[in-house]
Amino acid sequence: MLRISNHYVSKVVTVLLVLEFGVMFLAGYIGVNLRFMGEYAQVIDFHKFLMPMTVVAMSIAIGMSAVGMYQRNIIESPRLTFLRLMPSFGIALLMMLVIFYAAPDISLGRGVLAIVLLLSAIGVFGVRTIFFKLVNSRMLVSPILFLGSSELVKDCIETSRNNVRNHKYNIVGSIPVAGEDSSHALTVLVEPAGTLLETARKYKAEEIVVAVQNRRGGALRIQELLECKMKGVRVTDAAGFFEREACQIRLDSLHPSWLVFGSGFDQSLIRTFMKRAFDVIISALMLPLLSPVMLAAVVSIWLEDRGPILYRQERVGKNGETFLVLKFRSMRVDAEQAGMPQWASSNDPRITAVGNVMRKFRVDELPQLFNVLRGDMSFVGPRPERPFFVQQFADEIAFYNVRHSVKPGITGWAQVRYKYGSSKDDAVQKLQYDLYYVKNNSLFLDMLILIDTLNVVIFGAGT
Repeated sequence: MLRISNHYVSKVVTVLLVLEFGVMFLAGYIGVNLRFMGEYAQVIDFHKFLMPMTVVAMSIAIGMSAVGMYQRNIIESPRLTFLRLMPSFGIALLMMLVIFYAAPDISLGRGVLAIVLLLSAIGVFGVRTIFFKLVNSRMLVSPILFLGSSELVKDCIETSRNNVRNHKYNIVGSIPVAGEDSSHALTVLVEPAGTLLETARKYKAEEIVVAVQNRRGGALRIQELLECKMKGVRVTDAAGFFEREACQIRLDSLHPSWLVFGSGFDQSLIRTFMKRAFDVIISALMLPLLSPVMLAAVVSIWLEDRGPILYRQERVGKNGETFLVLKFRSMRVDAEQAGMPQWASSNDPRITAVGNVMRKFRVDELPQLFNVLRGDMSFVGPRPERPFFVQQFADEIAFYNVRHSVKPGITGWAQVRYKYGSSKDDAVQKLQYDLYYVKNNSLFLDMLILIDTLNVVIFGAGT
């Protein structure tokens, strides 16, 4: 895994992205030469070629990311790659048309653009087909050893097996620890061959993940772990392993000292200024672009039941301060007639027909752009909850109030990584993603979340 601006980025995705950018620029060079039959140097210079091809490559990458081609379960069949390429290139083409219309001086021209897109699609399909076969090769699998034999080890192993987009592991086994129940183990219990270093070398393990729940009584074996680290065997604790592989801060592996002494949690003046500038710019750009959609929502809500268009609801924001969030009304006027806050559930009868469509494509959230401009919210951040539920979760879930150290957002890491929550268990899962965002938030991660949000909106996921 690579770490860019505190966020863990898969080496598989990074290498694939570099290869595909190379293919796209090569397709641009070939496309221009085919169109002008080798006379390209007399038609346009290299500087003018570089700018439009950067726009093309970035648009295609964003389009592919918007349909999930750089997300979880990235390793896919050639058939699925082909099916995803069509909508991704459609999104990319729309973006390019808007950019080239606004800046015609950097346009490639329709003939060249058609050739470049065709060659890029063929190249990307070929690269992915070959690359995924290489990724599945045993040469690219890392042996990994676990210290511990508890339920925590089971969770680590499930994560390493399911999260194939980041890395592939050969799970050597787990070294049992005295006093831990080994009945939950999903892998073989390794017989220690002397010290931890000797055991790691015997099984050719490149990494030891410490998943010991009870660290008292010498179970952690600090001196032996230090020896492993000094001799080139990577040592990772369970909390760091989950953060790296699942992009979560898992509550069941978390110690308060890990949060206190660990990296991240950037609340500097520069970060605050950059985030506020990002919020204002994005909101100011999106309001005019989405105004036709918002107008259609206003008309549809009014025609359906002649009720109020907007509703204001109290939510908890940064530092626990409350504010009124704006949303298009998606439920009946008497949705909470009993007076008690209620979770929205799947197929909730309180949701109107128009509201169901708006919720599916997140149209009901658009008025929150005004909350962002007012400073109540950020564009990206943990979703704001109602005070009733916040109080309940803060009493029952450890570290819940940590999510209130940053401004809430219209979209967030939990929203693009997890389904719509309607229970305490869902709140725990989403909190683990929110903690990751609070710890590792950056402009880079905000941009990735915005691109992932396109995938959620286009396919109506997470509702």
